[in-house]
This record gives sequence, C-alpha cells and structure tokens, in this order.
Amino acid sequence: MKNKTLVLGASDNPGRYSNMAILKLLNKKQEVVAVGKRPGKVNNIEIHTQPVKTDDIDTVTLYLNPDNQKPYYDYIISLKPRRIIFNPGTENEELERMAAKEGIDILEACTLVMLGTGQY
Repeated sequence: MKNKTLVLGASDNPGRYSNMAILKLLNKKQEVVAVGKRPGKVNNIEIHTQPVKTDDIDTVTLYLNPDNQKPYYDYIISLKPRRIIFNPGTENEELERMAAKEGIDILEACTLVMLGTGQY
C-alpha cells in the first residue's frame, strides 16, 4: 500500500494548516512530499518551490486556492494519486472534473480532521 502524501501549498509557518498537516502526517508514519511558494523545512521535510518528480503518491492534499492550483493541474494528474483532498477553501470544480475523468477519488474534506479521527 502506498502511503506517500503530497502537500501542495506547504508552508514552514507553524500557524498554517499545511504545516500542521505535515506534522500530523509524519506523526502517523506517512511519507510526505511538500511543495510550496517559498523554500523551507518542516521537521526534516524540505519544502520544494517547484513540482517534484516522485512515484507512488497516494494522496494529494491541497492548501492552495483554486486560482493558484491552475499551474499544477498537469502535475497533479500526472502523479496518478488515488485521491485528492480539497481542504476547506480549495474546492475547485474544474480540477475535480479533470481528476474524476482520470479515475482519481475526490474528497472535499479537512486533512487535519481526517487524521485526528482516524479517517485518513
């Protein structure tokens, strides 16, 4: 089973939900790849400022508003994740349609809540 998660919109700011999600994912023994606007680190996870070529992504969890997602559409779809989690404020009908067409599961949910309740 794949257990690698891409956090798109990652931040090294401890007050950001993407940062909290990275820490919770690591605590749950999930492998994390982080891509964000600015370079940085969360624990030992490097935040890349460009898409990272990686295999076996199970989940993409989004922390970017729909307009900021557009440059990543092809990247996200090319990863062939099992699912994409659209966290509150990231819901995007266009990307959801594209993903569904490729057989990718769509969840409009909160990664932090899912992790906290054992639904991840």
